[in-house]
Amino acid sequence: MCVTAVESRPAGVALTPSPGGHRPFGARVKAFVALTKPRIIELLLITTVPVMFLAAQGVPDLWLVLTTTIGGYLSAGGANALNMYIDRDIDALMDRTSQRPLVTGMVSPRECLAFGFALAAISTVWFGLLVNWLSAALSLGALLFYVVVYTMLLKRRTSQNIVWGGIAGCMPVLIGWSAVTNSMSWAAVILFAVIFFWTPPHYWPLSMKVKDDYARVGVPMLPVIVSNRVVARQIVVYSWVMVAVSLLLTPLGYTGWFYTAVALLTGGFWLWEAHALLNRAKAGVTGGKLKEMRLFHWSITYVSLLFVAVAVDPFLR
Repeated sequence: MCVTAVESRPAGVALTPSPGGHRPFGARVKAFVALTKPRIIELLLITTVPVMFLAAQGVPDLWLVLTTTIGGYLSAGGANALNMYIDRDIDALMDRTSQRPLVTGMVSPRECLAFGFALAAISTVWFGLLVNWLSAALSLGALLFYVVVYTMLLKRRTSQNIVWGGIAGCMPVLIGWSAVTNSMSWAAVILFAVIFFWTPPHYWPLSMKVKDDYARVGVPMLPVIVSNRVVARQIVVYSWVMVAVSLLLTPLGYTGWFYTAVALLTGGFWLWEAHALLNRAKAGVTGGKLKEMRLFHWSITYVSLLFVAVAVDPFLR
């Protein structure tokens, strides 16, 4: 994770880009890139490309990998830009989002909306013409689910927002498989389920850290409305299911010993961290001593290692 130095100021106070409203071209370009949330997209691509290797049982067509990757970035970038347009009111009030382009004024709401719709349209046509129309439909479905179902309907209404909203983040797995095969498979469904059960215990530790931000704007993330102990217990439950689901690929014949070994080792360490967090929460530990971000950071490492194993395993069978 990167740490960005930001100007110290009260949350919700927009910055003026420069005297007279001038917005430098270079800063504007960076702002539009920021609208796509590149760090989040990196994680999405980590779950797309390895699945293409598994679907091909080797090295997939590299041009197909490139076009799928570009299409995935455009689609996810469009979804993220539209998300920022919708959430610009609460972004201005939260410390962790107070430097986003719409809050600082580097990009106007109208520009952001047009940018998001343009990326959505371009990515759908891109997938349809250069990959296949099944992948295009899945990509558009993921975008609409994230923007409409998660951002507009769930995020501000239910503590289960990240659980069901996380379905959008599972779709790159299906897109990666369909890009190679133009079809679906139980292997893709299993990996979809892995990401589905991974998302809550990945995001809830971060939500525990910044729950005051969410409480300030009335977003009912689970840590806002229940105790750390309850959240940690939910994290443990989802973690066990996630690890169990990840091990289904091998008995069904999709992976071999290498993937199994990586899934067991990384999953075992995840469960250790999850239970450690629960034990600290049960003991009433709060603040920095709760160490909730240890699991958050490990969750990123876990999914990266697991999907690298997905890509490598076909070469070792």
